[in-house]
Amino acid sequence: MVPTSKPAETLSETLANHRPLLLRNRSPELKKAPWWCDRNAGNDPLRLLRACPHYAPTSLISLPHMAEKLGLGEIWIKDETQRLGIGSFKGLGGAYAVLKLAMKHVERRTGRSILPAELAEPGVRSMLSELTFSCASDGNHGRSVSAGAGLIGARAVVYLHQGVSDERAAHISRLGAAIVRVAGDYNDSVEAAAKAASQNGWIAVPDTVGPGEDDTACTFVVQGYSILIDEIIAATAGQTKPFTHVLVQAGVGGLAASVFGHGSARGLFGGDTHLWIVEPELSACLYESARAKMPVRLPPGPATNMSMLECQRPSLLVWPIIQELSSGYITITDEEAADAVRLLNEGVSGDQRLRVGESGAAGLAGLLRAAEEKDREGLGLDQSAKVLLFATEGPTDLSVWSGKQKA
Repeated sequence: MVPTSKPAETLSETLANHRPLLLRNRSPELKKAPWWCDRNAGNDPLRLLRACPHYAPTSLISLPHMAEKLGLGEIWIKDETQRLGIGSFKGLGGAYAVLKLAMKHVERRTGRSILPAELAEPGVRSMLSELTFSCASDGNHGRSVSAGAGLIGARAVVYLHQGVSDERAAHISRLGAAIVRVAGDYNDSVEAAAKAASQNGWIAVPDTVGPGEDDTACTFVVQGYSILIDEIIAATAGQTKPFTHVLVQAGVGGLAASVFGHGSARGLFGGDTHLWIVEPELSACLYESARAKMPVRLPPGPATNMSMLECQRPSLLVWPIIQELSSGYITITDEEAADAVRLLNEGVSGDQRLRVGESGAAGLAGLLRAAEEKDREGLGLDQSAKVLLFATEGPTDLSVWSGKQKA
C-alpha cells in the first residue's frame, strides 16, 4: 500500500539538514529481470525507433580531466542532449510506447500482425488518425509522446501542471499536441490525464504507475529506455575494465530501473558495481521510500530547479527493481545541480563541453557530493574507479538557462 503522504514535520526535519548518503550494505544482484528490462528488452524498441527519421545512437563521452580533478580513474557520460531531436532520453520511451500501442490497435482491427513499415501505409494511417494519445508531463515525456503521435498521424493531448513553464509547453505544442493545464503538482496532472483518457476513449501513455493502475503502456515507455544500455555496450566493446560506479538521476525511477535492470541482465554491471540513485533534496521520493522500505508519497513542497525530477512518489512498476538493485541513494541541492551544469558547460581543462539542464547534470552533482564524503575510499571513489553518468537532457527553458550561464 502507498501511504498518501509522509508526515510533514518529518520531511521538514529531514530537509533542515542535507540528507546523509543512504547506503545498503550488500552487493546488489538481479535474481530475475522482468521482461521490460531483460537482456532482450532493447531489441523491439530499436526495431521500431529505427523507423524514426532522427534516430541515431547518442555519444558516450570521456571526461578525463574531470576524473583527474576528482581523483578518479575514468568518468564517462552518456550524452542524451541530442536524442531524436527532442534533446532528452525521454525520446526513447514515449515515442516507442505510442508506436507499439498503435501497432497493437491495428492488429486488433485487422486480426493480423503488422510490420513497422506498414504504419506508413494509407489504410493503416486512416485507422491511426482516429486515435488520441494522452499523457501527463513535466516537459520531455510530453514531447516524446507528441512526436510519436505525429509520426503516425494520430492526435496527442498533454496534461501539464502549473509548475511547467510556458517555454516547455511551447516545445510540446509545436509538435502538434493539445495542451491542458492542471492545478497542482505532477501527480495531479497524472491523475487528470488518466481520468480524461478513461472518459474519452483515448490511449493513455503514462511514465508512472500508481496503485491498481494498468501498467501496459508504462512498461513500453520504460522498455524504450533499454536502448541506452545497448548503445553503451556497443560503444565500450573491447574495453576490459568494467564500470565500478553508475549514477542515475531519478524522478519516478523509470530510467534508473531500466539502466540498473537491463545493464545487469546484459552483464554490463557486476555484483561489485555501485548502482546509485541521485535525487533532488526537495523531491526525494525514492530515498524516502528506501528508508521506509516501502513506496511513500511525499506531500507537495517547494519547487526545485531540477524540474524534470520533481516527483512525489515512485512508479510502482519500477520500484521493485530499484529496491532490489540500488546500492546507494544520494540527494543534492539546487545549488549543487547548478554547479554541475556550469562544470559541464565550461568543460574541465579541455574536456568536451556539454550543454545540459539542472536535471541533466544531477548525476554529476551526485558524484561531486559523494567525492566530498570523508569515507570516499570506503565508497570506492579512488584512482581505480570507472564511473558512468548520464546527461539526460539539454536545457528545457533555454532563456533562463542562458541567463544563468552569463551571470
